[in-house]
Amino acid sequence: MLTLKNTCMRPTIIDFLNTSVEKYASNPFLWEKTSDKFLPTTYVETKILSHKVAAGLIKLGVKYGDKVALLSEGRNAWIYGELGILHAGAINVPLSIKLEESNDLIFRLIHSETKYVLVSGGQLKKIRLIAGALPELIKIIVFDKQPSYEEKEIPLEDLMAQGEEYLLKHPDAIEKSVAKVKPDDVATISYTSGTTADPKGVMLTHRNYTANVEQALTLMSIPETFRTLIILPLDHCFAHVAGFYSFMASGASVATVQAGKTGMETLKNIPINIKEIKPNLLLSVPALAKSFKKNIETSIRAKGPVINGLFKYALNLSYSYNKEGFNKGKGFQMLKKPLLALFDKILFAKVREGFGGNLEYFIGGGALLDIDLQRFYYAIGMPMFQGYGLSEATPIISSNGLKRHKLGSSGYLVSPLELKILDSDGKELPLGQKGEIVIKGENVMAGYFKNEKASAETLKDGWLHTGDMGYMDKDDFLYVLGRFKSLLISSDGEKYSPEGIEESLVENSHFIDQVLLYNNQNPYTSALVVPNYEALKRYVHRKNPEMNWESKEAKELALTKLQREFNEYRKGGKFEGAFPERWLPAAIAVLPEPFTEQNGLVNSTMKVIRGKVEERYADRIEKLYSPSGKEIINDENIQSIS
Repeated sequence: MLTLKNTCMRPTIIDFLNTSVEKYASNPFLWEKTSDKFLPTTYVETKILSHKVAAGLIKLGVKYGDKVALLSEGRNAWIYGELGILHAGAINVPLSIKLEESNDLIFRLIHSETKYVLVSGGQLKKIRLIAGALPELIKIIVFDKQPSYEEKEIPLEDLMAQGEEYLLKHPDAIEKSVAKVKPDDVATISYTSGTTADPKGVMLTHRNYTANVEQALTLMSIPETFRTLIILPLDHCFAHVAGFYSFMASGASVATVQAGKTGMETLKNIPINIKEIKPNLLLSVPALAKSFKKNIETSIRAKGPVINGLFKYALNLSYSYNKEGFNKGKGFQMLKKPLLALFDKILFAKVREGFGGNLEYFIGGGALLDIDLQRFYYAIGMPMFQGYGLSEATPIISSNGLKRHKLGSSGYLVSPLELKILDSDGKELPLGQKGEIVIKGENVMAGYFKNEKASAETLKDGWLHTGDMGYMDKDDFLYVLGRFKSLLISSDGEKYSPEGIEESLVENSHFIDQVLLYNNQNPYTSALVVPNYEALKRYVHRKNPEMNWESKEAKELALTKLQREFNEYRKGGKFEGAFPERWLPAAIAVLPEPFTEQNGLVNSTMKVIRGKVEERYADRIEKLYSPSGKEIINDENIQSIS
């Protein structure tokens, strides 16, 4: 466990840093690659840099409680920039680089009452476009050198130089500023990504963060020799807690992905940087996990049919041996161990070398990881453990880990934490019964910024009502089933989580790219579908090479094929019995465009924003419940197929 210099057992983030600097002063904390190799910044150097930022901000006029936004790709300056903001007694408003300035970005900056912005050169254009519309904006601090600077802009380098000069004249400035900072002071206002409603500003205190770090370290061990490469956006509290603050508290080190000139170039740097840093632990989300898996499988296939066949055989052998992790190698399964050890040496170890060779496990956050994905990584010796949390809980509530895990579950609870499962009337349910997950602990947010109504609905007597449905099993593992607000609700009031059906349809059909199920006390469930139009075109061409894709006949043929993909889940189909028949969609609306961040239907963590999709396509949904709604061949669907 952590030993803190601060005798008070409710430390601030600043206390965490000071304790770690005292214990691990010369250990590398940050790793960054700006040219040909990663270079380290030690703990004591990080503290000095954060003090310079803090002093520069104080000299600029930043006061206790001011809001300072941070918009940048992952880099050292992001981390010591936030630490500088906190040392100045201010509040960080971390922002996603995926936000569009015209709507999401300007909303957050105005709503949060931001006065100062720290921004990278790559994101500066967004701030410049809206600076005139930000009534409280005083100064823009730019991380990267620019050919010229506009009004209110100042280079970070100049800010830090001014801070250094200020400290020579006022050596006690940081000490005085930090003395005002208390554990229950807000450290960040982290805006929700809005899967069901408009973004809300989650107020997370210093103690929320330090408590959740302490809780997280009851689930995972981080030796001071550990390294991680943070491949998730630094603005999210998952990267804060499971990433740099847990590593900081443990004396370990954190690298950030080398920034490219474009987002795609940065993504391409991830596998290169992983091999260079050789991380011991990685944080992931389902989209990244699927991408890594696809790359592994592509690489294996490229080695020819013999190796590919051997790899598949080894995987299946490993699946049968591992089962759900907690029950692996039982009974006669032990006989497979020598052969698995051989496959591990000749196959799986080679795959792990692509991740640097030192990776012990992943921690998965965000949406739920498909159990087949978990089995895959477990089989090749790099377990991807499902965790569960939400921003309002700073965010970690539970996780599987090396010591205890059950694939398919969301793990066991962090400690200390109280959890209840409640029915729709607010009554506590017994073990094994599903209901709303409700928690209480020091990691629970202070509330939503300037939103008392939402705060009162979510926080009741200190309990955080997560809005997620789940249950606890007899072994104290938590199972999360989906969002209550996402639930399908039948006409008789029965509820069902749609995520499993939606994920299966996309995973098992080349013709379906995205799907959202809908049922709000209706006679049957309907589906909004984004097809893979290229796959449908190829299908039509195979069926009739002479048929013009623009013809009505071609569109009808494509729609008929799409309907058959859904029918595979009904009686006689390939996936019959996978899901209850009553929740399978009986009517389908084909949409003309995908759900994307650009059209506001997907958030920055790539989750579909259900409420916005339902609102945009309200007319299409209404028609699905008309007398002719069940027929997939209709004018709207034909017009949607491009």
